[in-house]
Amino acid sequence: MNKIRKGDIVQAIKGKDRGKKGKVVQVITATKRALVEGLNLAKKHKRQTRQDTQGGIVSIEMPIALANIMLVCKHCNKIARVGFVIQKDSTKSRICRVCKEVI
Repeated sequence: MNKIRKGDIVQAIKGKDRGKKGKVVQVITATKRALVEGLNLAKKHKRQTRQDTQGGIVSIEMPIALANIMLVCKHCNKIARVGFVIQKDSTKSRICRVCKEVI
């Protein structure tokens, strides 16, 4: 079970985007990276492919290392480490280490 999943709100704790928040679009487990909306932007030169598409320099999101982002808790609205707990119905769920609430 992964600590960070698609759809989570995360905050960058290292790098040029430190302090910015964004939503996880994709988690790449093979390289331990995540694609986050609005974080780790890079400039890319795009060619105009058809008459209706615009060419030029565009900003795209690049994958960021999972070690450089932390999950933002929905309940306490702070960045927190993620723990795991087994519920009474024998399902494993993630908990916030700050407020002890289920994420």
